Amino acid sequence: MRDILRLNTCGSVDDGKSTLIGRLLYDSKSLMEDQLEALERSADITGDGQINLANLTDGLRAEREQGITIDVAYRYFATPRRKFIIADTPGHVQYTRNMVTGASSANLAIILVDARLGVIEQSRRHSCIASLLRIPHLVVAVNKMDLVNWSEQRFLEIREEFERFLPRLDIKDVKFIPLSALNGDNVVTASTRTPWYQGPALLGHLETVHIASDLNLNGFRLPVQWVNRPNNPENAQMHDFRGFSGQIAGGVIRVGDSVMALPSGLKTKVKQIWTYDGLLEEAFCPQSVTLVLEDDIDISRGDMLVGMDALPGMSNDLHARICWMHSKPLQPGRKYLIKHTSHGAQVVVSSLTSRINIQTLEPENAPRELAMNDIGEIRFRSSKPLVFDGYATNRLTGSFILVEPGTNATVAAGMLQPPNEVYKPDYTDFAI
Repeated sequence: MRDILRLNTCGSVDDGKSTLIGRLLYDSKSLMEDQLEALERSADITGDGQINLANLTDGLRAEREQGITIDVAYRYFATPRRKFIIADTPGHVQYTRNMVTGASSANLAIILVDARLGVIEQSRRHSCIASLLRIPHLVVAVNKMDLVNWSEQRFLEIREEFERFLPRLDIKDVKFIPLSALNGDNVVTASTRTPWYQGPALLGHLETVHIASDLNLNGFRLPVQWVNRPNNPENAQMHDFRGFSGQIAGGVIRVGDSVMALPSGLKTKVKQIWTYDGLLEEAFCPQSVTLVLEDDIDISRGDMLVGMDALPGMSNDLHARICWMHSKPLQPGRKYLIKHTSHGAQVVVSSLTSRINIQTLEPENAPRELAMNDIGEIRFRSSKPLVFDGYATNRLTGSFILVEPGTNATVAAGMLQPPNEVYKPDYTDFAI
């Protein structure tokens, strides 16, 4: 079965992000006939007769009028080797929050750099955000190489400038590719205009980048989304059936393994593992499963089943890094709703610890508030304990959003800091 690569494109305004995605879809023959016909009929044909491929992703009228991407546009395509989900995220600084949304689930980020302008503020900003969001793979696509006469020297200058910044980022896999999204050079097929570049075209790299090790297979985690009680008297196997359904957020689980239900701390063993295709002997992240347990214990939506090794943190008092997304600044004392895995609770922000200088990744201590698009660290207290891992350990159990109670607007995306001994209760005290 082909695996799925989730990626996002980011860069400054007019670096060619939407055109690059359009070129990928167009040259890989992933467009339907009606999409091709609509492009050819559109009034947005450029002066030299080329189709405006950016229209494949810039769907909002406001985006076409301004020539920029505002919303996060998702596109899906596949090759014989792999399936892809692409998030085209905004480049403008005022839409940083949209970029965080699109990048939150990505395996790989493509940072576009205009060959004429080189590494600018937004290039650093988006690289920093990719690092903060723990995206494991990065591609620096040096676009518009045709406008600098395919200069190898210019490509090397940009790579060297970027590499001076990379040691501050915790991204180990970085690939530099020279290309022209408008003309298709080095996007799907290798270009004859870059004989000095010996690496793969962009699509070739996307098809072969190793992502199997990106999955967290240490420490079993199953946030319970639904208590499955079909109680079908006509099916003996489903009579008095009681299972706990959800998507595995980390680790591997096998029939007979011991698990603990948190926050109650009750312990039991796995009796059966059900999926849509039937029974399994083992399952792993990110499969969706229903677990049947040996003991009839009280578990409900929002609880978490965890393995007995690498136990998570559990606390009401939490420390997190957030991207603030609301026009009204965040100040201490404000109350919000938190959505964490399948769990929800009320929280109050107790303090603002720092604000991150996006240029240097250095913290600015004790800010009075966080404005829209600011990234900073906060402390807050929840009405019910959260079972969590640090975001660097597990992106699924370490992430959350904050919601404004009155409007239901999402005001922040957050990344929980690793639990310390204060966060971890003595799990040996828990028993059935």
